[in-house]
Amino acid sequence: MGYITGVRRNGTEYTPKFIAAIVEETCIGCGRCFKVCAHDVLAFEELDEDDSAKMFMTVANPGNCIGCQACGRTCSKKCFSFEAVEI
Repeated sequence: MGYITGVRRNGTEYTPKFIAAIVEETCIGCGRCFKVCAHDVLAFEELDEDDSAKMFMTVANPGNCIGCQACGRTCSKKCFSFEAVEI
């Protein structure tokens, strides 16, 4: 099996890696990834423990991910994992 590939302007191929998961325990809910994602992939979720205001990110619309990995590059806690998609 192969992977989904793309072609850059200069004609070289690349394999995009799409968001697989976010480690909720590591996420601090800063929102940097949410701000950088223009494709409505991420959403805030509130941790409902003893009226705490703890927020973290979730993958709300994984089908919208284009594989740019901008969210992972902006994450200071490295909460994201990515994987290529087999075809």
